[in-house]
Amino acid sequence: MNGVRHLLYGLGVTNAAAARVLLRHGARVVLADDDPSERARALGEELGLPVHTGLDDAGRRDLLGRVDVVVPAPVLGDRHPVLLLAAELGVPVRSEFDLAAELDDRPVLAVTGTNGKTTVTLLATEMLERSGVACRAVGNLEVPLVEAVEDPAPSWFVVEASSFRLAHSERFAPRVAVWLNLAPDHLDLHADLDAYRRAKARILADQSAGDTAVLVLDDPVVAAAEVRPGVRVVGVTSGAPPGRPVDAWATVTDGRLVVDHTPSGGECTTLVAADELPRSLPHDVTNSLAAAAAALAAGGTVEGVAEALRSTHAPPHRVEFVAVVDGVRFVDDSKSTAPHATVAAVSGFDSVVLVAGGRNKGLDLGVLGSVADRVRAVVGIGEAAGQVVAAFPGRPGVVASSMAEAVTEAAALARPGDTVLLSPACASFDWYGSYAERGDDFVAEVGRLGRAVSS
Repeated sequence: MNGVRHLLYGLGVTNAAAARVLLRHGARVVLADDDPSERARALGEELGLPVHTGLDDAGRRDLLGRVDVVVPAPVLGDRHPVLLLAAELGVPVRSEFDLAAELDDRPVLAVTGTNGKTTVTLLATEMLERSGVACRAVGNLEVPLVEAVEDPAPSWFVVEASSFRLAHSERFAPRVAVWLNLAPDHLDLHADLDAYRRAKARILADQSAGDTAVLVLDDPVVAAAEVRPGVRVVGVTSGAPPGRPVDAWATVTDGRLVVDHTPSGGECTTLVAADELPRSLPHDVTNSLAAAAAALAAGGTVEGVAEALRSTHAPPHRVEFVAVVDGVRFVDDSKSTAPHATVAAVSGFDSVVLVAGGRNKGLDLGVLGSVADRVRAVVGIGEAAGQVVAAFPGRPGVVASSMAEAVTEAAALARPGDTVLLSPACASFDWYGSYAERGDDFVAEVGRLGRAVSS
């Protein structure tokens, strides 16, 4: 790393952390970004380096000709000009995972999937901590892996591995790899669905004999994934025996979450009863089993895993109960930014008034209609409001111009016993800076509605 010239293209949280780490280890750093933002300017000032912004292809080509490696920000899509030019010029592309591996060889438990990554990452971390294993949750979270490896305390890193980080990685070899599911997402940035699938599959590609792959076999794409020889495969299933060869599986038997099932039908280990979980929607059970199988493979104890399962709640904005107003339940699922996630959320309720929309990521919102039998009415928000309403031709639908209007309209359409569910199926970046900001606004408007009803 010492003296190697790195072009950090895109100066968000990850590459800002990477720049600081690289400089501490004697690397040479070139900073560039499409956007001449205040954030980019401040980073250049902090590091005493110029920041190249607003480049055309000639400018990018010039920078690439003066470096050894390009490290793209995780959000740079497959078709970004700097990646296409790097391929043309033969400049290696590496991710923060590659940089971290150059600096540190502690084991990694990595989690990927279209939905559930953060939940499983944080739950597996909690399981290991309660088992006495020093670990840290990193990656597609607040702290990138390349920054976390500077901390000597963890013996394991639990990594949320986004498709972009995986796609940009030259080599990524987690000791324990978890692949939860695959559904169309991020098609505004990946070249196509197969490119997205290949990026996710990178989590398995560099594992070695003796490593563990935890695969959710209810997903047909994950069930068909190739695993390297000698890797131990743990299949997570909803109850049916796995349809592919596995070394063990994790499932639900007689209302109990169990692990270490063997193909021969031998003894298994009970973790908890399903009704002991803080919430037991179908995806909660699957996520719990996947996290448990992974944590146990990383040295967790049955006791520590079970304790975490009983007490750990999902992160905010993921099918999170908000309030009951006039007999109607309000639920915040703002984190659902793709149709697949919204379909799963709606499937957990009997009668829903759905609040959905935002900035579409190049996905077919028509698939939302597959759960029309559970939707009483729909309120469209944001840029994709009309597409969302059109997905439910047999249901009452309105378009709202603000979250306040959306909550008011949804409450008017709902009946006692219904659930008003914010599950947008779209990104938040038309009206908001993040899904969390969108969810917080929904919660605030539900609070105002409750106060108005009770006054």
